[in-house]
Amino acid sequence: MNELARLVQQTTDRLAVRHVGVVVAGLAGDAVEIHGAGRTGPGGAAPGADTLFDIGSVTKVFTSLVLARLALDTTVHLDQPLAELLPAPAAVPVRGAEAITLRHLATHTSGLPRLPRGMLMRALLRPNRPDPYAHCTSERILSGLARTRLRSVPGRGFRYSNLGAGLLGLALAHQAGAGYGELVTREVCAPLGLSDTCLRPDAGQSTRQAVGHAANGQPVPPWDFAALPGMGGLRSTAADLAVLLRAQLAAEHEPEAPLAPAILLTRDTRHRVNPFAWAHLGWLGHRLHAQQGRHLQLWHNGGTGGFSSFVAFDPEQRVGVVVLANSRRSVDPAGTALLRRLQTDLGAAGR
Repeated sequence: MNELARLVQQTTDRLAVRHVGVVVAGLAGDAVEIHGAGRTGPGGAAPGADTLFDIGSVTKVFTSLVLARLALDTTVHLDQPLAELLPAPAAVPVRGAEAITLRHLATHTSGLPRLPRGMLMRALLRPNRPDPYAHCTSERILSGLARTRLRSVPGRGFRYSNLGAGLLGLALAHQAGAGYGELVTREVCAPLGLSDTCLRPDAGQSTRQAVGHAANGQPVPPWDFAALPGMGGLRSTAADLAVLLRAQLAAEHEPEAPLAPAILLTRDTRHRVNPFAWAHLGWLGHRLHAQQGRHLQLWHNGGTGGFSSFVAFDPEQRVGVVVLANSRRSVDPAGTALLRRLQTDLGAAGR
């Protein structure tokens, strides 16, 4: 077993103790290792590279890539006001005379709250909670938006907002005249060859779909996200997400690689969150302390009622990780630890 395979297998084994099922992918240069353990659901087999998981907020990376693609072909502009792209008669709140733009939505600087108006946080804390977004129709969302108070002036401060990302997906789909799932397939999945990233699995994919579990180990129904799939509605596999990371790692070195211009555009935009961290279009980023090697880490995590996910990479060291689990417990610490091991042991300088 090579070193990459050993590190990925160690992470998989540790996570399998606390999760129903887990799949871990590690990338170092041109090498990829994917390992799975546990079970896909009650009586199910061990998950693998082609098992579908809900990826939750990792969906935001796809939404922002769609934004970059549409911006490059001038269908939209990064600094275009959201109000110009939503279905009429939507009313978008303003503060300090500043309009919310698409850039604000993708970098979480819109000032919008985390959740749509009227949603109760306690609904997110129930062990066997139903889909909290089930009733988020476009009519209800836009009606609530008109009565929403911004927490800060758009563009001034970072405030993570699921609502903002959902509105970005809604606006892009409306402008393109396509459903959100169709738009992601056209702009991201087809160019990269991602065959299993989707909103709703087809008959064949459904046989490979993991069952979500709450933190107490009980199966829970999937979340649908209704009119706001751009915030967290996609399903995907470790194999597809590894391809996405390979595209991210190749973008700066291979300008002709699929989606390279759009990928670089997402990174060109940067909003400082604090002295150590920032937000790109879709990705969150930080650089480790000098005592930890000053390595760059770009990442996003996700969680729904029964799934957790973590995707991260270092374009300088050309390493990356994907961790998917069909239970609600966070996989972030294990994913971060694996990324740091890859940066230290298998990064570009050490290969």
